[in-house]
Amino acid sequence: MNKINFSKSNGLVPVVIQDNTSLQVLMVGFMNEEALDKTRKEGKVTFFSRTRNRLWTKGETSGNYLSVKEITIDCDNDALLIKVDPAGPVCHTGKMSCFGEEPARGFLYKLEQIIDQRINEDVPESYTNKIFKKGINKAAQKVGEEAVELIIEAKDNNIDLFKNEAADLLYHLLILLRSKEVTLPEIEEVLKNRHK
Repeated sequence: MNKINFSKSNGLVPVVIQDNTSLQVLMVGFMNEEALDKTRKEGKVTFFSRTRNRLWTKGETSGNYLSVKEITIDCDNDALLIKVDPAGPVCHTGKMSCFGEEPARGFLYKLEQIIDQRINEDVPESYTNKIFKKGINKAAQKVGEEAVELIIEAKDNNIDLFKNEAADLLYHLLILLRSKEVTLPEIEEVLKNRHK
């Protein structure tokens, strides 16, 4: 494992704190060698406060500790990324992140928004809207068809066709979820609860 180089920046390195589940950036702080050692030893993120000139463990007054899941050193050995499970809001303002409330989400969430938009705006030429308007049975049928096609492609060796069928299945599943008025964050919550 690489060793962090504290001598590059007067004994302090920047630390990016990221939610282990959502990958949302929660905050940025600084560590000296002592803070990093304490973080590794106790499993809770401890920073070095430049204004107070001392160590401080995030959550020591609020109880909103940052439980360490993974520590990664950057390619230059002078910055850290720490993935955590936060015990509550991270920002002193009471927000989950010091960078705003919008969680980090990938393209599936964007696609979920596009599907909502096509349905809400009742775009007549939209394939999405057409499937949705045919009702829950049609949306469920399409998910079933795409699942079968994915299974068939899984048994073959054409990875591109397999990926396309997987994409079709996810797309139609999003339409079915919308038909049932269920969102991706709600499904994520079920998965998170199972993981616990």
